[in-house]
Amino acid sequence: MITVAGLGVSGRAAARALAARGERVVVLEAKDDHRLRAVAAELAGLGVEVRFGEAARPPDGTTMLVTSPGWRPGHPLLVAAAEAGVEVIGEVELAWRLRRPGAAPWLALTGTDGKTTVVRMLTAMLMAAGHKALAVGNVGTPIVEAVSGTSDVLAVELSSFQLHWARSLAPHTAAVLNVAPDHLDWHGSMEEYTRVKGTLFERAGTVVYNADDEAVTRLAEPYSGAVGFTLRVPRPGQLGVVEDLLVDRAFVANPADNAEELAVLSDVRPFAPHNVANALAAAALARSYGVPPGAVRQGLADFVPDPHRMETVADVGGVTYVNDSKATNAHAAAASLAAYPSIVWVAGGLLKGADVDDLVRCAAPRLRAAVLLGADRDRIHAALTRHAVNVPVVEVPGQDTGVMDRVVTEAAGLATPGDTVLLAPAGASMDIFDNYLARGEAFARAVRRLAVRSGGAEE
Repeated sequence: MITVAGLGVSGRAAARALAARGERVVVLEAKDDHRLRAVAAELAGLGVEVRFGEAARPPDGTTMLVTSPGWRPGHPLLVAAAEAGVEVIGEVELAWRLRRPGAAPWLALTGTDGKTTVVRMLTAMLMAAGHKALAVGNVGTPIVEAVSGTSDVLAVELSSFQLHWARSLAPHTAAVLNVAPDHLDWHGSMEEYTRVKGTLFERAGTVVYNADDEAVTRLAEPYSGAVGFTLRVPRPGQLGVVEDLLVDRAFVANPADNAEELAVLSDVRPFAPHNVANALAAAALARSYGVPPGAVRQGLADFVPDPHRMETVADVGGVTYVNDSKATNAHAAAASLAAYPSIVWVAGGLLKGADVDDLVRCAAPRLRAAVLLGADRDRIHAALTRHAVNVPVVEVPGQDTGVMDRVVTEAAGLATPGDTVLLAPAGASMDIFDNYLARGEAFARAVRRLAVRSGGAEE
């Protein structure tokens, strides 16, 4: 019998896949509501038993436990399973084991930030080259469903949670985009978080790394033939930038003497230095799979950025309002802040144990003011007091979702024509909102209401 921990997207996908292979499956779910009961009823039709309520140990007869990625290693159920000699794996590891002979290769990537953007850019490049490609993993289709599909190549986004429970992945190509403090409350330390990210390289056919990120470069050092990407002029074996061109000096016949033009900087949307790095990472993954230069550029043209990522909401009175709610950690917020010259910064949320002093120190010259909300707003305020002493700061208390209207009103009062009011929270959203999507939508709605009160806006 195989036990599945959690009835979320990955848990139910794992249960369906196992049941389809004739396994006896029991799903354990601590929460109990109408929606989950409906999912349980659907799974019951496949022969899957769902047990609701907290479980401190796996059911008798369990030979393997498949955990949802968000469950911490110290959860009593997982600890009890390990102590009983039951193997604990995640949905990603299960998917790898369930692949059929000749299955679609994986082009896999991880990193603190930019994963979804890169995997969508990569998928667009693969499709432009004529491949039947699918974005899977931490975005899109659960991997355990995709491995039984008809795609000829999978673009796989992996979080550190997923990698923690994956032990035998051997992707065609593996990329680590960046490593910065995040999820330290889950992993316990920066060292462990970094180590887990680096496990993606261990059995990869080709290693792709961010040559501008010191921690990632160290992770790639043991692997000969590793391919770097950089915002500088590339050395042989790298992809990089020459004047306004994205160029490849890795996947060419003679990297020492030759370079291949892939795209121009204006092909990258939205344009920002970190997004150019995202485009280069996607290009390196695509080129490792034989995608020609023309398809790389076409893929960038076809790519549609996801919402809540440096998304311009409106221009109101000469002030641009930008929604980057997906900037859920300091590293992502720093990249967003670096893209604008004069900013009223909207920040706050759950910092997840991360420090924001370096973020504030680097951003200080660009900040005109800051409006803070959420549970850890006092920590950001303290950093601003230390490193941006002349920047006006307004704290907006409240845990109700209507707090964003008050935030936007305060930001509008601080901004002058030419400024950007930038939602780049540097923290997770769950202190007030269901997720970063809900936070970004609340910001956008508040901006649009402001525009109506102000007599219109330019979209």
